[in-house]
Amino acid sequence: MKKFGLIYLLVLFVAFGSCGQSKNFEDMVDELVEGSVPLAKPDSCPENALYLDAREKAEFDVSHIPGALYIGYDDFDIHALDSISKKRELVVYCSVGYRSEKIGEKLLEAGYENVTNLYGGIFLWVNEDREIVNDEGPTKRVHAYNYLWGNWLEKGEKVYE
Repeated sequence: MKKFGLIYLLVLFVAFGSCGQSKNFEDMVDELVEGSVPLAKPDSCPENALYLDAREKAEFDVSHIPGALYIGYDDFDIHALDSISKKRELVVYCSVGYRSEKIGEKLLEAGYENVTNLYGGIFLWVNEDREIVNDEGPTKRVHAYNYLWGNWLEKGEKVYE
């Protein structure tokens, strides 16, 4: 949980800027993500990619990209992916791209060759009116993490559970 406290402080800095300047979504993402993992916006992701959700289980349970595999962040275990080919096209995502970049780095270090970080994460996905699902089927609900993060989610039904 200490990681999330640090992430929260980082987001406060990014969201409000050092001089009180307001930022748009892309400015925030560009400052938050280092680019250590190749980035792809939703419309340019590999067609047959396996989506890996690097959010926490409660976030994934609210909604996720169709067909996505939950891998988590705090409890991420690289060995849970042992059955997946290291040549498989993988798109890792989280809320906006920070956590997924960190998991993507671990995947690249482990020898996975085709790893992409979803630019803007599930927030951009939803903001572009792309489908999300839960165990019951299509949904408009998306976990907004907290009220600060929720400001970046323009569409969908925000959930803060």
